[in-house]
Amino acid sequence: MTDKIARLCKDAAERLAGCHFGVALTGAGISVESGIPDFRSPDGLWSKFDPMEYGYIESFRRNPAKVWKMILEVQKVVDKAKPNPAHIGLAELEKLGCLRTVITQNIDSLHQQAGNTDVIEFHGHARTLRCDDCGRRYKPKEVSYDDLPPRCTCGGPLRPDFVFFGEPIPVHAHMRAMDVARQCDVLLVIGTSAVVAPASHIPVVAKESGAFIIEINPVPSALTNSISDIYIPAPAGKAMPLIVDEVKTLKG
Repeated sequence: MTDKIARLCKDAAERLAGCHFGVALTGAGISVESGIPDFRSPDGLWSKFDPMEYGYIESFRRNPAKVWKMILEVQKVVDKAKPNPAHIGLAELEKLGCLRTVITQNIDSLHQQAGNTDVIEFHGHARTLRCDDCGRRYKPKEVSYDDLPPRCTCGGPLRPDFVFFGEPIPVHAHMRAMDVARQCDVLLVIGTSAVVAPASHIPVVAKESGAFIIEINPVPSALTNSISDIYIPAPAGKAMPLIVDEVKTLKG
């Protein structure tokens, strides 16, 4: 790490150590170091599956067997992934009293595995399946994948509990995310391009409510020159341990 990034991490740590209501907003970038490529990256999911054919709820309902081929690819990658130092760093910040809530756009449950206890899953998760007809839920291991799509006892097709394109954000997740955005005094934004609505509104709401915005992204985002108060141009897995170590020093 360069001296400049070390200084920026120290500045971020000072803000986090003194905050009263810290919140993190995370996107696909935080999980890249866990082996989950960004869907839009050259080796990501959309390089193999056209999102127009596989990513929309209408696509699922028109041909669930076809879309399940993509879903199984997602499950395979997510099942192998483990929390990386950035996830672990956010869990440590919670234990240190600097972070209350994580809002994530990811469906991989890595924040919970790392130890965060209040995680708002903006786009749902892959821990359970639900019937698209009757709404009954199942654990993935409870169903058979011999014939696609797996089906509910009512006969309806099962789908993961994540949000397809064309579906609304779960109401409770949306309301809670906006609520904590308005309450926080520091918002830590990690690994998101901040261009996809409505998640892109969260930093704006936080800023308008008086929050200090810390952004960690290897490349600049839509926030960098307009919203962010501190921009750390580094992978989260490298920056977060520096920030956590500095917070520990400041808190004694």
